[in-house]
Amino acid sequence: MIRVYDDAGNVIETHEHKGKSHIRMKLHRLTMMSLITATLTFSALAQDGDKEKPTAEAAKTEASPLVGTSWKLTKISYGDNTTYKPDDPTKYTLTFLTEGRVAVRIDCNRGRGTWKSLEPGRLEFGPMATTRAMCPPDSLYDLVVRDLPNVRSYLLKDGHLFLSLLADGGTYEFEPFENAGNGD
Repeated sequence: MIRVYDDAGNVIETHEHKGKSHIRMKLHRLTMMSLITATLTFSALAQDGDKEKPTAEAAKTEASPLVGTSWKLTKISYGDNTTYKPDDPTKYTLTFLTEGRVAVRIDCNRGRGTWKSLEPGRLEFGPMATTRAMCPPDSLYDLVVRDLPNVRSYLLKDGHLFLSLLADGGTYEFEPFENAGNGD
């Protein structure tokens, strides 16, 4: 009778003796499984240890007055005096989450992305992933998706949020959105 023990001394396998080659094969398999388990464990521990420590950049974003706020779009004004107003402001929302994350609703689509504010009044959005449902013809979806990466600054004034585009390209005006939930 052959018994195989784990590190704690518990019997994990019992076999009848079938010759030395059978025993070597079983021990080899057990050793390989142990090595794979150890490798995966150490890899997971190493990745946890490599998690990015909060950077000065992340700390600045977390200190922004935008963290934890939600907004609904009231107006888009471009430098050429073109103005757009959504038919329903609650179809166009931004929720500034912690850790530089943002949740958006852009008409019939929803999405998530990143944002950063490295100094007061400065704002940039990172990559944004959205659903791609086909919105109605009068939708502002294409404008908003095109413009969000070009936002460079913000202003909080009279309870409204104003987002300014590069090179005075335009301004997005938002008002507080009280029923935003958690951004999901």
